[in-house]
Amino acid sequence: MYIKKNNIVILVSALIALAGCSSTPIASNDTEMVVSAPNLNNANSPSKIASPSEVVDALTLAALQPEVGSIDLDEEPMEFDDVWNRISYQLSIEIPQNRQVVTERNWYAKHPSYITRVAKRAEPFLHFIVEEIEKREMPIELALLPIVESAFDPFAYSHGRASGLWQFIPGTGNRFKLKQTWWYDGRRDVAASTRAALDYLSFLHKTLDGDWLNAIAAYNSGEGRVLRAIKRNRKRHLPTDFWSLDLPRETSAYVPKLLALSDLLKRSEEFKVSWYPIANEPAISVIDAKKQIDIAKAAELADMELNELHKMNPGYNQWATDPNGPHKFIVPIDKAESFKANLNALSDSERMAWTRYVVRSGDTLGGIAAKHKVSIAALRDINKIKGNMIRVKQALMVPTSSQAIDNYELTADNRLVKTQNKKRGSSTKETYIVKSGDTLWDISKAYKVNLRSLAKWNGMAPTDPLKPGKKLAIWTKTPTSEKQNGVVRKVTYKVRNGDSLARIAQKFKVNVTDIAKWNKLDTKKYLQPGQALKLFVDVTRS
Repeated sequence: MYIKKNNIVILVSALIALAGCSSTPIASNDTEMVVSAPNLNNANSPSKIASPSEVVDALTLAALQPEVGSIDLDEEPMEFDDVWNRISYQLSIEIPQNRQVVTERNWYAKHPSYITRVAKRAEPFLHFIVEEIEKREMPIELALLPIVESAFDPFAYSHGRASGLWQFIPGTGNRFKLKQTWWYDGRRDVAASTRAALDYLSFLHKTLDGDWLNAIAAYNSGEGRVLRAIKRNRKRHLPTDFWSLDLPRETSAYVPKLLALSDLLKRSEEFKVSWYPIANEPAISVIDAKKQIDIAKAAELADMELNELHKMNPGYNQWATDPNGPHKFIVPIDKAESFKANLNALSDSERMAWTRYVVRSGDTLGGIAAKHKVSIAALRDINKIKGNMIRVKQALMVPTSSQAIDNYELTADNRLVKTQNKKRGSSTKETYIVKSGDTLWDISKAYKVNLRSLAKWNGMAPTDPLKPGKKLAIWTKTPTSEKQNGVVRKVTYKVRNGDSLARIAQKFKVNVTDIAKWNKLDTKKYLQPGQALKLFVDVTRS
């Protein structure tokens, strides 16, 4: 019978214990076995030689014991001053030194400034993430996953519509109970999204037969794609480990990136990479404000700058929490108790500022909501309105920010403005107002710009839907008034149902701003079917 080395002590003790009993019951796996030591001081104690059947019982008992390491009663628990050391000590996933891992590791090693920048972003949240992973007894390597996903930027938004530290797409966010409204996006809430990400990874681990590398790959590409790759390999009698699967290029690089970071952390001295130190102690606390509150008021109660608090709570899209919650705030741990006490002392009337607005002729619920930076749904809820019908002289209660809206630099609207106004080399910025039927693809073709670039300039993904009235920033290198070489002819075009300036511009290979200029159009107004447009078209290009 094969007996594990660390069961020998139990076996010897069990054999000695047979001297005091004629038979020994077999313990279940769930029962802790306690073996009494023999009285070695009593030289006169009678001895008994075990029978063959008793020896078999003892061997069986020893084999059933759970594997345990040798215990040093004097050994103290490991303590670390730095959370990176705490992570490094627990790294356990095997790292193959193959081309994929080495390539990624070399890139990180050659860009120490990137590692430092990412580590500084991680500082407030890394200890919290490590604790959450350890509670669930999951691989500590997962604490490095936000580096691969978002470079630890909770405001990150990818071309695939993924958002936040853990890069949830909308559908997966909903699946794991991350609320997404006009007021709040749980995908960017660090505490909520961390727990959701670990829930998702646990699910993937179980779904993929306990293979962590396949689970991590599925986190990137979706479990369906990995399951299909496994199924294909099984049909061909091929291995189904991560390295043997045919997966998309991005996913094939994704797992090696994580393993490369793990290797670099484990062997940081060998690769001469220093990790920005992060204290191995709690840095944040999550406090529930319980009811809707202006973020500026919350910052005041926490004794923090407005944008400092908002940066720690990037899930809030607007200047206040969602009326229907959540209302939780991450704050530095040294401010938690005073923040909690100040919240408890706050009256309901002090949480939000309100304005009484009287409806005028021509007003719409959407227009009033846009003017006051609130959602239509919030106006409906607050004023008990069904549908969109409002009456002239009707009084509406409207929540308003306690500070100028521009002071809330990290709201969704203000972040978008900053993105749109970011200078793009020598290009010139133009503003385009979306019309019904427009798509980013149509607009990119009309302005002769790259689709992904157009999306990036406007904080969007290429597949994001457009809403009429939305303003887009378009950075063009060629002034729209610049004349083209070729044969230009005047053309009269009659607008059809579904037409937009962008589609017409794309069709005739001209610019939207030129069409507007030639026809003295207000780009904020819609085109009407049958409307005649004057176009100057290069017939050699059309």
